[in-house]
Amino acid sequence: MKPSDIQQIQNEIAIRWDDGAETYIPLEKLRRNCPCAACAGEGDVLGRKHQGPRATYTALSFQLVRFEAVGGYAISLVWADGHQTGIYSYPYLKELGQSSPG
Repeated sequence: MKPSDIQQIQNEIAIRWDDGAETYIPLEKLRRNCPCAACAGEGDVLGRKHQGPRATYTALSFQLVRFEAVGGYAISLVWADGHQTGIYSYPYLKELGQSSPG
């Protein structure tokens, strides 16, 4: 499962997968579900989850500046507020596109 095309269309990321399926994910949903350690937390060897303070958002937090491929397995999103540490794997993007809004 790999994207054959990824584009930003207004306030969404549109992904066409190599099997012909399409996924549309709102930018706000992508940002609120950022998988980086600062946003989603980080597990230790004992399985405990450690997370810093809850993220605060501004209008710039939901404006996508660009996205970049990470190897052959993910994309990295760069947001207008400077946040850019989330690496969104292709399976995670597919999951976000299939789950309910929010």
